Amino acid sequence: MDAQELFAPLGPTYERCATLLSFGQDPRWRRFLVSRVDVRTESRVLDVATGTGLVARALASRYGCTVVGVDQSPGMLAEARRRANGKLEFVEASADALPFGDGEFDALTFTYLLRYVADPAATLGELARVVRPGGSVAGLEFGVPRGVWRPLWELYVRAGLPAAGAVVGNGWREAGSFLGGSIRGFGATWPQERLHEAWRAAGIDDVHSRRLSLGGGIVTWGRKS
Repeated sequence: MDAQELFAPLGPTYERCATLLSFGQDPRWRRFLVSRVDVRTESRVLDVATGTGLVARALASRYGCTVVGVDQSPGMLAEARRRANGKLEFVEASADALPFGDGEFDALTFTYLLRYVADPAATLGELARVVRPGGSVAGLEFGVPRGVWRPLWELYVRAGLPAAGAVVGNGWREAGSFLGGSIRGFGATWPQERLHEAWRAAGIDDVHSRRLSLGGGIVTWGRKS
């Protein structure tokens, strides 16, 4: 199942259910993501995989900057526009072929993106392309907890998350069943060290990551060279 198909029915319930199914951690991770970019009032920021525009709205609220949100799901963008009430710009586009010029933005954020693209390294290069030299880039992805917390995470994503998704309905059963394997597979193929190398190869320096909520969320950030 591709990302567009998976997220098509989720827009109206996405923010509430993402908070519920992550035990309240998703908003916390997004707030930390927003705090990692160097943005001022005059900045122009691109938020990729914007979904319902939660991070885009948070950026505009915190910094007073201009924000453009990009997503490939028309349904999610419709909800983003409704929630932004005409105050932000949203564009339907793919992260691996952004319709913007080189260095057009002062900073860029993305959320839960890299698991869904065919070539994460190439996509990072495309994201970096539209950021000016010296601009901030920050991304949030799911992670897999380590040590004694791993079995509890496995139990939740294998049984608890699909069951909770089935109760919620509106497409969440499919999403709940898909997420565990997707997160696990991406983490195995793209461990943090390899991802850092891909960020640097894309022209992003001073790369840092922080694992949040026992490693369930990972925020990575750096600066365009």
